[in-house]
Amino acid sequence: MDVQKYLLALKNELKPALGCTEPIAVALAVAKARETLGCLPEKVELWVSTNILKNAMGVGIPGTGMVGVEIASALSCIAGHSSYGLEVLSGATPRDYEHARAYVSLGGITVKTKDTPKKLYIEARVSAAGHEAVCIIEDAHTNITHVQLDDKVLEHCDSQTQHPGASNVYQLDVNGIHAFATTVDVEEIRFLNDAIHMNDTIAREGLANEYGMRVGRVLQDGRTMEEMSLSDYVCAYSSAAADARMAGSTLPVMSTAGSGNQGISASLPVVAAARKLGVGEDTMLRAEALSQLITIHIKSHIGKLSPLCGCAIASSIGSSAGIVYLLGGGIDKIHSAIQNMIADISGLICDGAKSSCALKIASSLASAVQCAQLAMAGVTATALDGIIAQDTEDSICNLANLGSVGMNQTDRVILDMMIAK
Repeated sequence: MDVQKYLLALKNELKPALGCTEPIAVALAVAKARETLGCLPEKVELWVSTNILKNAMGVGIPGTGMVGVEIASALSCIAGHSSYGLEVLSGATPRDYEHARAYVSLGGITVKTKDTPKKLYIEARVSAAGHEAVCIIEDAHTNITHVQLDDKVLEHCDSQTQHPGASNVYQLDVNGIHAFATTVDVEEIRFLNDAIHMNDTIAREGLANEYGMRVGRVLQDGRTMEEMSLSDYVCAYSSAAADARMAGSTLPVMSTAGSGNQGISASLPVVAAARKLGVGEDTMLRAEALSQLITIHIKSHIGKLSPLCGCAIASSIGSSAGIVYLLGGGIDKIHSAIQNMIADISGLICDGAKSSCALKIASSLASAVQCAQLAMAGVTATALDGIIAQDTEDSICNLANLGSVGMNQTDRVILDMMIAK
């Protein structure tokens, strides 16, 4: 077994992020373009793919009290640092937030959709004093493929098929993931505690304060962990982190496969279940590695952005597998949980990043616990059930085809509805 392959996947795909990754990726492109220009832009012109716009329109931008691409771009012009990656807005101050809001009011930021087959495409053009700088990000949230100042190309690489997360990079499968997670020296995956600590911090913030739709707080209803069922505790604790993140908390999260909400719902349900079940740290870390890698595996098929809700589908499937492991289930039960999850929630759409993402997380994680418990009881969806195939890997491919082929026009329809409101 190639242990390094799995460690590489984890280390490549788990990244700290401040704010929702789509508007933050836009902010990253703007920061790089602004640094190339060398001064505060007078004009910012953004061309983005439909998926980027859909996922950036309604989400809170940390510290600003506002939502959307315009304020993310403005704050990046004022205080962004491209070297920080998905934490590009880290270090912004209350004064920066005030300046960013004033910058938006000047009306110099325009956002348009790009006619491109790419799900993830961002082109930032900033100009001042007769000069223009351009930065393009494609395929992955930090994958800068082009930087230009006036007519001079400073950086360029062809649009990559081998960017981190492309389906042909890691060559993962469920059996291999399970073998790695259950046999690797636990010291090799101790770094997963970084993700656990970061996401636990924002979950506690969401439970303690009034963020967004307050999904986590309402589900908790003042109860202690001991007073809650396994499903209730997993859902409340995990969705509280999304409540805080989507409402503009200035706390970072550890993202998974390009999404902070995926990072939340791939990591925190396993943590919650381990606490509730009284499982030790080493076993929890193995379950965490299992959950994270299955999430990465499924996302490599579905794609970074999709009409399917990644945090509700990919990472909840990963969490269900992790919970099975915590319950003492082996590889056969893990396959059953994955099949059950695909049979259950395969049609859950992504209608943009916003406060109600916490609802989708709560619903999908309730399914994750339910499907894990069914698997442990010997119940599994079969090839007689809809898109479920006899082999789990084929079911994952069917799920991916549902999103990429079967729902080809869904993003456009959703965006039209959002814009028309």
